[in-house]
Amino acid sequence: MSSERRSLHSLGVICGFAAGAWLGAAEAPTKLVTTGLSPFLISLGMVAGVFVGRWTLPAVLKGTGFVFADIRRRRHLLVWAVLAGSLWAVANTLTVFAIRDVGLSIAFPLWNTNSLVGVLWGVIFFRELRGAGRDTWAKVAGGAFAIVIGAVLLGYTSSHGVSLSPRPLSGVAAALGAALLWGTMYIPYRKAYLSGMNPLSFVTVFTVGEIVTVTILAVSFEGGWHALGEALADARPSLFWLFLGGFCWVIGDLFQQYAAKYVGIGRGIPLSNTNQLWGLAWGALVFGELAGSHAAVRGLVLLGSGIMIAGAIAIATAAAPSEEHASRSLAIMRECARYGLDANEVEASLAGVDSSAALGKRSRTGDLLIAAAALGILVWLGASAKRPALIVSVGWIAILSVATLAVLVAAGYSLWKRTRFA
Repeated sequence: MSSERRSLHSLGVICGFAAGAWLGAAEAPTKLVTTGLSPFLISLGMVAGVFVGRWTLPAVLKGTGFVFADIRRRRHLLVWAVLAGSLWAVANTLTVFAIRDVGLSIAFPLWNTNSLVGVLWGVIFFRELRGAGRDTWAKVAGGAFAIVIGAVLLGYTSSHGVSLSPRPLSGVAAALGAALLWGTMYIPYRKAYLSGMNPLSFVTVFTVGEIVTVTILAVSFEGGWHALGEALADARPSLFWLFLGGFCWVIGDLFQQYAAKYVGIGRGIPLSNTNQLWGLAWGALVFGELAGSHAAVRGLVLLGSGIMIAGAIAIATAAAPSEEHASRSLAIMRECARYGLDANEVEASLAGVDSSAALGKRSRTGDLLIAAAALGILVWLGASAKRPALIVSVGWIAILSVATLAVLVAAGYSLWKRTRFA
């Protein structure tokens, strides 16, 4: 493997682990479902934060001029990005139901089986692992099998006292449904990067599908616009936490997007699924989800989590050999022939170089206005926020928050230094 490919592989791995940290932290506010808030209302509150975050971060890091120039050059991806956002919105809503019925510690590993779906679609649609040797295939197949075994163990524990909900099977079904939708959502991800699109451009269109879909769900299941407005007014003290969770999700998802770009969905998604460890930490240490369970049940949860993480790591360490890179080039040529793209430009993008056509003078006034508006919304919601009626460990919140911020600084610096967020 050349030094450049090794560098990009390492960068993709770093981004994948950073995604895990922030995607795990983002799920903590969904525990508000246990206080009686509707899952649809929680999903809407989070997606509002996601919507603002997905416009703010690209504006700050690259500028809206760059984003719109990049989008104009790849208009065929608009419908794919909106579709991906719609799948995300439905999957995120299902995770709230899963947390309500089986708890954060159990739901996380179950929906992380999306890595299996991602590996499958990567092989079928984007020629990932084509030309890979036996060792690489063994890691991927062994890792996939380990993920299934871990999911079975965790599903078993959900019906043996971990959750106080009378609906453990519905929680398992919701988590697995989210896994299927999220795994399928990665098809537009990879399609975007095989077309040379910057992740920061893709997510701005992605969020349109999110906000439209989750709004339709909330209006439909909350009894109409008037009832939804009243529910939002009643939930005002909790909206800040949901909005903040959505913003954290954007950071995690951006790292996940870069991981998918630089190491593929078959490797990047299992890496980002280390959010299970962070979800387990938030659920068990902060919210005490496993405090009342038997030692044997806690042991099964830890064993299942460990097996799933070992499987994800096995998949992630299966670095792509030269033959697989050649296969990827064929997939790029197919996308370029279909949509009239420049193959050299796409290859450069996957090597961490932005298209020169999308670069140019940045109008900082508009970018700063977007950032100021986002900050204003956060302050406005924070002014009316109240501590949720949840029993939490403040000490563990502080420890996990510091650790998550440290991961952000380390991974963000690595991404900027190597690619300038290309």
